[in-house]
Amino acid sequence: MASWKQLEVHTEDQTPHKWSVPLSEEMFKRFFAPGSPIVHKIFGDGSLFSPLLFGKYFDPSDAFPLWEFESDVFLSNLRSSGKTNIDWFQTDDAYVLKADLSGVENNTLQFFVENGKIMEISGQWKPKGDQSKTKDWRSGNWWEHGYVRRLELPGDVDWKDTEAYVSNDMFVEVRIPKSSLDSDNPPAPGKGILAKNSDRL
Repeated sequence: MASWKQLEVHTEDQTPHKWSVPLSEEMFKRFFAPGSPIVHKIFGDGSLFSPLLFGKYFDPSDAFPLWEFESDVFLSNLRSSGKTNIDWFQTDDAYVLKADLSGVENNTLQFFVENGKIMEISGQWKPKGDQSKTKDWRSGNWWEHGYVRRLELPGDVDWKDTEAYVSNDMFVEVRIPKSSLDSDNPPAPGKGILAKNSDRL
């Protein structure tokens, strides 16, 4: 049975020029074709970090309005061929994202919410050498060292109570509560996230 732990969701990140270098389709092809097995695992078909996840090329460092679309429609081809274990949906009180991130190192996985508008999931697959002599990996050709998926948050979220969980077999579940009309009684962090949604994948 998988065991779960809650990860911190950061709300402040002062990294200059983060994600300022775009990953073009041509650049991705040159990087991916001769890539190692871990590169193919992280950026390949069906991965949350694949630029081709949504059926056509989309730089994962650009924010994508995920919850404006139905996962059943976007991922139908990948699901029919058994190439993805990703799902997103909304309940009465939250927006939820679930993904299989096997192949990703647990100890580098990070979650950020940027200005209450963008959620960012990132980490490193290839640590840089001497960090003291080089700029942050996210400020250059980030795909050579790490991965990212940036998602636009819907307008009706209570982003400060965003929760992220990871299992020991690298399934990730993120829950962003919807804004409560009763501001005196905000939803309790973590309440019911795993029990209510664990059967979606």
